[in-house]
Amino acid sequence: MTPEEVAEWLRVSEITVKNKYRTWGLKAQKVGRLLRFRERDIIAYLDDNYR
Repeated sequence: MTPEEVAEWLRVSEITVKNKYRTWGLKAQKVGRLLRFRERDIIAYLDDNYR
């Protein structure tokens, strides 16, 4: 998933995702200069923090 897609899921801005994903404990993979996230990691983050 792109940072833009993650931002939609989390209802924050794309810039916030790029700046805060480490502090939130989200794992990102770099593809060249681009950040990518796994959908299962985002779902796990939401389950752990918002249930």
